[in-house]
Amino acid sequence: MAAKIMLNEEYRQLHEELGIPPDYGQDGSPPYYAEASELVDIGPNLVGRMQRLTPEAAARWQEMTEAASGDGIRLLIVSGFRDFGYQAGLIRRKLEAGEEIGKILTVNAAPGFSQHHTGCAIDIATPGSRPLTEEFEESDAFKWLGTNAAGFGFSMTYPRDNPCGFIFEPWHWALNEWIGAQTG
Repeated sequence: MAAKIMLNEEYRQLHEELGIPPDYGQDGSPPYYAEASELVDIGPNLVGRMQRLTPEAAARWQEMTEAASGDGIRLLIVSGFRDFGYQAGLIRRKLEAGEEIGKILTVNAAPGFSQHHTGCAIDIATPGSRPLTEEFEESDAFKWLGTNAAGFGFSMTYPRDNPCGFIFEPWHWALNEWIGAQTG
């Protein structure tokens, strides 16, 4: 049984404001992730916003993108590190657009529960495939990642029917040993 997560008062109030159920993540699924403290810039994403990762994840990402490029595959970053406030903003915008919190939480983790907080998770895109869609699964980039990403320490952490209850995210990859160390 997972240890009960004790959010500080600020984050408990944030969850309450967003309508996140009080028992969210209390069974360890999804697990709680602290924000990374050391981050480095790795370049802009598809819309020109600078992305950051931990130094280790950044080095592995660079090695992986270079290897993919050598095989004729272009890997692009959509999203790296996201702090709690940014995560809350994603949820707020969806709520304001009329989406229900239950549906939102199958796509976006609540603040404190996103692997992106660790600076070791990356949403990946490739030319010719719409970002953040299951369409990515049909791309050569996805096939390349399936064969090669583990060699760089990355795995797709939200496959179909994942225990966290998130939708299938073929674009979401995280640095295995770091993510595992944060939840274990």
